[in-house]
Amino acid sequence: MPSTTLRRSQRPGRRTNLSAAPDPHTSTTRYKVTGPRVLRSEWAKFWSLRSSWITLGVAVFLLVLFGAIASYTYSPGATAAGGPGGGSGSGDSDAVSLALTGVSFASLAVGVLGVLLSAGEYSTGMIRSSLAAVPRRLPVLWSKAAVIGPIALVLTTLGALAAFGLGAPGLDGEKIALSLGDDGVLRSLAGAGVYLGLVAVFGVALGVLLRNSAGAIAALVGILLILPGLASLLPDSWYDTLNPYFPSNAGSAVYALHQSSGSLSPGAGLAVFAGWVALALAGAAYRLVKSDV
Repeated sequence: MPSTTLRRSQRPGRRTNLSAAPDPHTSTTRYKVTGPRVLRSEWAKFWSLRSSWITLGVAVFLLVLFGAIASYTYSPGATAAGGPGGGSGSGDSDAVSLALTGVSFASLAVGVLGVLLSAGEYSTGMIRSSLAAVPRRLPVLWSKAAVIGPIALVLTTLGALAAFGLGAPGLDGEKIALSLGDDGVLRSLAGAGVYLGLVAVFGVALGVLLRNSAGAIAALVGILLILPGLASLLPDSWYDTLNPYFPSNAGSAVYALHQSSGSLSPGAGLAVFAGWVALALAGAAYRLVKSDV
């Protein structure tokens, strides 16, 4: 009976099963760009890059390796003339300065990682997708800094503790031998992690500011390593006044066990170096907002 038999979808009183169009208001609310979501996105991007794992591993490895070697090859007659682990102008070695001998090398590794995290997106063109997803732009910069800073801080602090622990047997019986319970030891080791975490954020800022990986890495090396050496060409009165405030010298004061003459206290060194990082972030934020891409 074809004339009397109707399909279910054609019977009176029944509605056809059509897909409802998505509500644009509901969709906008569901996928609204928020700070935590941008942060999760940057976290996922960071750990999905093989270079992140490799560079972090290199930083911790160098920190532990050079610290252990310096401790086991220590000679009581030798002095550390302001080496990378002894703070600016430090004349005498101690167990902490030996353990932190690799801080300068680790700072380059984490700084380069920060540069690659930010400037790398400009070289691949991914920055266009990032900024299209986050039109306000600045959350991208803050999220990159908020991701890499704490990661570098935690891992390098663990590396500093490992370097100190591995090097302690090599100093057994020496006058400079220390334990974690001695005054200032934990503060110095944690200070090294804080300094390296800030260096990583500094690298992010330089990468966004210069938008070129090679240029930002060159600037990082120049500011942290070359600038203090060039400053020695200044007149003595200028050099003595300015030297403690250069980024690397202020940073080394953060993790120095003893404050040497002419250097900043740990708190002042942290404030000065954090100021340098904040200045770089401000410049990066300004260019990010004002530039087309």
